[in-house]
Amino acid sequence: MAQNIYDDPDFFKEYILLPRQVRGLDGAPEWDDLRAMIPDLNGSKFLDLGCGFGWTCRWAREAGAKAVHGIDLSQNMLSKAKEFPEDPAITYQQADLESLRLSPLTFDVVFSSLALHYLVKLPELVAEVYKSLNPGGAFVFNVEHPTWTAPRNPKFILDSEGRNVWPLDSYLSEGPRVTNWLAEGVVKQHRTISTYLTIFLKAGFVLAAIDEWGPTVEQIKEFPDWSKTRDRPPFLLVKVIKTS
Repeated sequence: MAQNIYDDPDFFKEYILLPRQVRGLDGAPEWDDLRAMIPDLNGSKFLDLGCGFGWTCRWAREAGAKAVHGIDLSQNMLSKAKEFPEDPAITYQQADLESLRLSPLTFDVVFSSLALHYLVKLPELVAEVYKSLNPGGAFVFNVEHPTWTAPRNPKFILDSEGRNVWPLDSYLSEGPRVTNWLAEGVVKQHRTISTYLTIFLKAGFVLAAIDEWGPTVEQIKEFPDWSKTRDRPPFLLVKVIKTS
């Protein structure tokens, strides 16, 4: 089973205070670019893997999806999602993405935000997603950028010219990396960009878009602390298509 850090009381107490949980999609700086990758949802069936509080599920309905299904391992997450006004076209399921099984030819769009980098068995999940999509369907997702999952010590250091740089730890050595993000012992799976793409290509997907996301000049003016992410992009955004 995947690590369920979100049902840890101490972790969750801090997590719900993050901007993207307080403000929803408006608090996710990469959302506009991620949303641009999502195809027209009018009349579609939409699946959200790692749906959290259900922000994207509710957005998908507003964007025209006729049926939306959100899956998350965390009971805390799903309880928060169900606090919002009920919509009979949105259903939620508690399940482990590591062992998830999906019905064939069910969805038109599958989405996942900041969940796949926790999974050991990512190739198995990607195969299930491919099977579940209708021909022409899209899988749009983002993960923590590999330059963030690689370091064990994410503190700035100075180079010989006094510039801030990020120490990467064995970037090409993939596998679990333990971090202390909001709580001690959070495990994320480090993969290179090429490994991510290879997993999807081997499953049969065709790459449609990729973005190593960083803030715009306008966003940095509003949030000056984001300027350092111009040197180290925090998110990898990807869109793949099932062509047949």
